Amino acid sequence: MDKTTLLTRINAALEADMEVLRRAAQTAYEAATAKENVAENKYDTLGLEASYLATGQARRTAEIRQALLTYQQLLLRDYDPTRGVQVSNLVTLEDEDGAQRLLFLGPEAAGLKIGEGAELVTVITPRSPLGQLLVGKRIDDEVSLGTQVFFVTEVV
Repeated sequence: MDKTTLLTRINAALEADMEVLRRAAQTAYEAATAKENVAENKYDTLGLEASYLATGQARRTAEIRQALLTYQQLLLRDYDPTRGVQVSNLVTLEDEDGAQRLLFLGPEAAGLKIGEGAELVTVITPRSPLGQLLVGKRIDDEVSLGTQVFFVTEVV
């Protein structure tokens, strides 16, 4: 998968996630403010719980909106061997058994998975443990994360 297509798919996934969360937050808000959920005694907390849920979902929606804005402004850079792996690089790691993983070092949205099968790309950030280890690495460098050892086999 080329990086331009990957970036388009990341943006689409973030937009879809944001819309789902926006609708969920709206539903929770409506539940929190519904007349039938007004507390009848101090133990009746349905409205309060719904308001907490709405607040959390609204906060998560804002986080995804910020990630989406960041990706919409992201400049895709080609791999520069003198600088090593940087944000916007697509990295192929291979473990000692020959199994490969595709990772996109992005500015946000860690854990997002795009594609499937051999084309599955996992988004990581420089703030993650593996992301921290990858920044500055070059092709054929070794990366150890706990007991796992990976080799950088390709960077785009």
